[in-house]
Amino acid sequence: MTASQSEAVANAISAFASKIYISQPAKSVNSKISAFLEPTATFQDSNDPLLVISDLISESDVTAISLSPQALIQGLPYLSSLKERPVVIHVELQDGNFSIVSALKDSGLPIVLSYTAQDSQDVAIAAYALAKSGKAILHFYSPSDDKTKLIAASRISSIGAVDTLEEAFKVVKALTWTSYSKFEYSGPSKAETAFVVLGGAGAYLAKPANAQGAGIIKVRSYQPFDTDSLISVLPKNVKKLLVLEQSHELSSNFQSFMLDFFRDFNKLIDFGIEIIVSSKLLKVSHENSKSIVETLLTNANLAKPVQNLTLGANFESDFEELKTLQQAKQSAVKLEDAYMKILNQVYGSNLNILNSEDSEGSDASTTPEFGYGKFLYAQDKRSQLEELVHNAISSTSFGVDSVELVELLTKWLVSSKSGSATQADSIIELLKKDGSETAAKLLELQEYFDVKSSWIVGSDSWSYDLGSSGVHNVLASGKNVNMLIIDSTPFSDVKANKAASRKKDVGLYAMNFGGCYVASVAVYSSYTQVLQAFIEAGKYDGPSIVLAYLPYKSEADDSLEVLKETKVAVDSGYWPLYRYQPTTSDFALDSTVIRRELEQFLERENKLTMLSAKNPEFSRNLKFSHADDVKSKQQNVARDAYSKLLESLTGAPLTIAFASDGGNAESLAKKLGRRGASRGLKTTVLPMDDLTLEDFAVEENVVFITSTSGQGEFPQNGKAFWDALKSAADLDLTTVKVSTFGLGDSLYWPRKEDKHYYNKPAKDLSARLSFLQAQELAPLGLGDDQDADGYSTGYDAWEALIWEALGVSGQGNGDEPPPITNEDMKIASNFLRGTIVQGLQDQSTGAISASDQQMTKFHGIYMQDDRDIRDERKASGLEPAYAFMARVRLPGGAATPKQWLKIDELADVRGNGTLKITTRATFQLHGLVKHNLKAAIRGMNSVLMDTLGACGDVNRNVMVSALPGNAKVHAQIAKSSYVISEHLLPQTTAYHEIWLEGADENDSSPKDSRVWENRPDGPKKTKTLVSGNALVDYEPFYGPTYLPRKFKVVITVPPYNDVDVYAHDVGLVAIVDENDIVTGYNVLAGGGMGTTHNNKKTYPRTGSMLGYAPIDQVHIVCEKIMLVQRDNGDRKNRKHARLKYTIDDMGQDVFKSKVEELWGQKFAEAKPFEIKSNIDYFGWVKDELNFNHFTCFIENGRVEDTADLPQKTGLRELAKYMDVNGGEFRLTGNQHLVISNITDEDITAVKEILYKYKLDNTNFSALRLSSGACVAFPTCGLAMAESERYLPVLISKIENALEEYGLRHDSVVMRMTGCPNGCARPWLAEVALVGKAYGAYNLLLGGGYHGQRLNKLFRSSIKEDEILAILKPLFKRWSLERHEGEHFGDFLIRAGVINPTTEGKYFHDDVPVEA
Repeated sequence: MTASQSEAVANAISAFASKIYISQPAKSVNSKISAFLEPTATFQDSNDPLLVISDLISESDVTAISLSPQALIQGLPYLSSLKERPVVIHVELQDGNFSIVSALKDSGLPIVLSYTAQDSQDVAIAAYALAKSGKAILHFYSPSDDKTKLIAASRISSIGAVDTLEEAFKVVKALTWTSYSKFEYSGPSKAETAFVVLGGAGAYLAKPANAQGAGIIKVRSYQPFDTDSLISVLPKNVKKLLVLEQSHELSSNFQSFMLDFFRDFNKLIDFGIEIIVSSKLLKVSHENSKSIVETLLTNANLAKPVQNLTLGANFESDFEELKTLQQAKQSAVKLEDAYMKILNQVYGSNLNILNSEDSEGSDASTTPEFGYGKFLYAQDKRSQLEELVHNAISSTSFGVDSVELVELLTKWLVSSKSGSATQADSIIELLKKDGSETAAKLLELQEYFDVKSSWIVGSDSWSYDLGSSGVHNVLASGKNVNMLIIDSTPFSDVKANKAASRKKDVGLYAMNFGGCYVASVAVYSSYTQVLQAFIEAGKYDGPSIVLAYLPYKSEADDSLEVLKETKVAVDSGYWPLYRYQPTTSDFALDSTVIRRELEQFLERENKLTMLSAKNPEFSRNLKFSHADDVKSKQQNVARDAYSKLLESLTGAPLTIAFASDGGNAESLAKKLGRRGASRGLKTTVLPMDDLTLEDFAVEENVVFITSTSGQGEFPQNGKAFWDALKSAADLDLTTVKVSTFGLGDSLYWPRKEDKHYYNKPAKDLSARLSFLQAQELAPLGLGDDQDADGYSTGYDAWEALIWEALGVSGQGNGDEPPPITNEDMKIASNFLRGTIVQGLQDQSTGAISASDQQMTKFHGIYMQDDRDIRDERKASGLEPAYAFMARVRLPGGAATPKQWLKIDELADVRGNGTLKITTRATFQLHGLVKHNLKAAIRGMNSVLMDTLGACGDVNRNVMVSALPGNAKVHAQIAKSSYVISEHLLPQTTAYHEIWLEGADENDSSPKDSRVWENRPDGPKKTKTLVSGNALVDYEPFYGPTYLPRKFKVVITVPPYNDVDVYAHDVGLVAIVDENDIVTGYNVLAGGGMGTTHNNKKTYPRTGSMLGYAPIDQVHIVCEKIMLVQRDNGDRKNRKHARLKYTIDDMGQDVFKSKVEELWGQKFAEAKPFEIKSNIDYFGWVKDELNFNHFTCFIENGRVEDTADLPQKTGLRELAKYMDVNGGEFRLTGNQHLVISNITDEDITAVKEILYKYKLDNTNFSALRLSSGACVAFPTCGLAMAESERYLPVLISKIENALEEYGLRHDSVVMRMTGCPNGCARPWLAEVALVGKAYGAYNLLLGGGYHGQRLNKLFRSSIKEDEILAILKPLFKRWSLERHEGEHFGDFLIRAGVINPTTEGKYFHDDVPVEA
């Protein structure tokens, strides 16, 4: 098989080099050779790669470096340090431009050249043979399209060191039968003229030159230039040497190559050379080679030949390559815009980027010196201007009417001397009118009248050599200039790349230097902190450095990838967020983990203790980082003690290692451990990752129990063990008996090509153990969720084999405690108290106990952890980044401006800086670490918002249609929602007792508690007095076990269905008469969205119509429906516990009669109604009371500040305005926001705020406007795939096609969730994507546009390329074949693409075979 030139060079590199470093044009643009190598590290050409590489090279390791010509020239100062190192530097010359070769003649390194694929491989081999003796070699190769055969690595790698190039060429000849020498002659033996060619043009010139009787000399070894070797190949008749250097430069007074011939010129004279003529060659080809030879020979035959002729065609640039590089550059600029936009927001026209792209001669990524020089030049010019102004004022040499001008100039001079920002528009205008000579001189310097905020923007390449870089110059100057240094190296690359770790910490350098404002920021971690740092840097009168993190592996990375990398770096402490004020030595730490070097700086500054006291999470992470060694020692001691305890037992040892994400594998392992102990075995149960390979190798009996995650992956706590086991080549397991049991679902991956994912971890583990020659304790066992008893069928059979193998099969399992269920936890919780108080007080961990995690749900709180950084924290020995989500109970979805301002404040002070509008029209705060949780709950209650019952097995938040166009009807349904919510609110006093009782130092005001203590409704404050004068908690509706599962109520007003009335336990359809009076509600019951993948016993369901109830009875009807569910719902199987299953189990008629029996009344016949859509309508609308309402598009409900959309800041400013002037916020069930009740007098001011913060932008595709997603990654523990963060990216990839098909303004309801629990109600969407594994989704089609019909599975477990390949053609068909007004979901059913789902229990029927 033949190979390309790049592959041939790579073949030699792979055989010899133990370290390989590659430079490439951009992160997303690889060098040609990188495709054939596995580099130790890669660098960008613009980041001075040789500076870093030179510091990494040892005297013992043979090292290969591949550089571009530009990167080599940039690294020229570092070549001398490599002379005595075993290094070969490979450089592919661009379009045969050899000028760089002659430019490096004095580098001190040997230079060898090659021109074809074969000689590139051969010369590279020779170079490594020479390098092995401790010499650095430069190998330049001219691009060639020919092919060659690769030499087997085994034949190359055995080559030893040689001391000279001649010896190296002999080694190559023995290997390939090809001779090489320093200079190689071809042509007539009696030639009188020889062309000595430094370049690849010799191959084209040879034939016409030989035809004219001239020879060609190819330069193989350029340096050291060996005149004797040159003479040795010359025919004895040669009198004329034509010295040709190939280059891209169009003209030059002399050729550098020519100088080499004068070093030993006398030797050439003695040989008989009479004339040497130097010329330059541009592009040479078969077409022009003959004319070039003729011209050269004619010139050489003149009495006085012309020196330095330039011949050949102009080189043409590789436009494709340039285009690729330009695209990469534009993509990088687009990513960096996240920072540049904020700078522009802060400074606007007052911003001066000193080394911007349009600055002539500058390169924003590499030359801070240029920017600083420009700054000094501007300062000098401004000083000249100040002197001119001072003299002009003193001499009053202006025109006649100069009083105003002199006054303005005087004020300007005072401001300028003080360094204040100045605006001079009026001055310049008057100077232009003045017409005097003095005015003319001032106008020559008019651009320096304005004092701007000066910034130098650059890259992290400045971090490698701080002492000699522009960074040091700026610091030492003390000048008022700001530096923004953007670091794009991902933390994952830093860990794997020793080179990246050599970067200096610019922040520490600057803080230790002194007199400099320093900030370390990350826009994808905290927009607010970036904003604050930019403002503070601008205000500081002196140098400032803002280190900005923007990690990307490729310029093509999207913001989601940058976000994930940022989070890992910030959380690990690799990129701490901080701000340092040198004038006061104030250090503000804005993240919770820091690097050891920064920690030492803070210790010197006496800041560490203060920060630890202020932030318990920071303190806890600090303790973790210091305690690693201590913990390890303690674990060893504990393990030894446990081993001694086991030795006192008589049975055989049995180690049970589990890998479990959902808990099933862990439960089985613990059950197996208990049963083994009851049989007298010495059992140890532990996570797989806690079993070291060293311990494993000396165990006697080991069983593994693992579930299956993602696409056949090991669960979180088994990945490290599996990775170690895979790479352990010499592990001896011959004395260890093993067995493996796996938990999986044989239908989870129904497609044939995906079947191998079923129980893949267990199968792979079993095969690997067998390969390592472990003995089989029992055969591989597999549990299948599709079996009658689920995984228990396979497990029971496998467990019996284990006991048999260990000789304890005849013994019983002893008395096993029954598993603790949610029902047990509720009963034991004492009306939802549990041990929550004690858990909150325990600051040694960010978590709470498992039972408390269940109980806090009733308080509206979920414990979560940041899954983006879970792996990284585990690898660092840290517990997961636990935090809590708190959901507000907000019946009716309306919030006052004061409530908005409070939730906004809590998001910044206590949460993660964002707020979430949920699919149940309320607020969620994420990222509440434990010590902030109570303060956040109290903060919400201080503005009459609570979280009780927002989650848990109770009635949850009651949602209503936003209905901006009808104030009268909205007020009535909002009142109904309030009445229902209060009527069904849990009556436990635990909420008040745990969160609100007594004073708290974290309250924003001592008056906060008065608000909730004087509140007539909301969470109950006092217990109930019962017989015997006892005060107890009493739940009249719920009892001590509350409901079997959650219970949801919504209200809609036809024709709108923005709440998805069919999707909930109770859906109330408002019946409105001709006077806009809500007379009552049609009552739907039994809707519900949650399912389990491939479990056909679970399904989504739309609500069934029970009938009509009057408005004054609706809260009683909801109560009675809930009570029937309480008494009849399944409390044994939570997957079968929702009301939808209760109704299907009982039958709708029986269920309805039970409700009527408790109610004491009969439902009337349902009233007629018509629903037309379940989307929001954006823009302005006026209601009948003359109030104005604006519906804002908030994508997927996430309210945050980004460089493009500072929505959070805008809504804060809007809330401040509305708090004074009136108005309210309404949250919609589609996760958007209505700015409500704006008067005509205020509408202009509100519009200005909306415009300023881009909140008025509704110019999105109808698909995007109709889309919705749940939170999913990184905070939801149930998520299997991305949702909120990914859906906008996917829609962007669909929108171009929709534009092409003329569908931009055609609404399609599209929803995405990260799991099948259905929080974003995907099962009702026309297009739904439900997460199956990371990056893989089930695609469902055919839902009703009105939200009235369930969709159906169309394809399972497909990735983005398949999603796009399916949807785009379907959208095109719809555009061409639809009927008038026919919605997408309806079209798909009519066209036979998908079958309709007529009822929830038929959801799994009639699924396409291809799915």
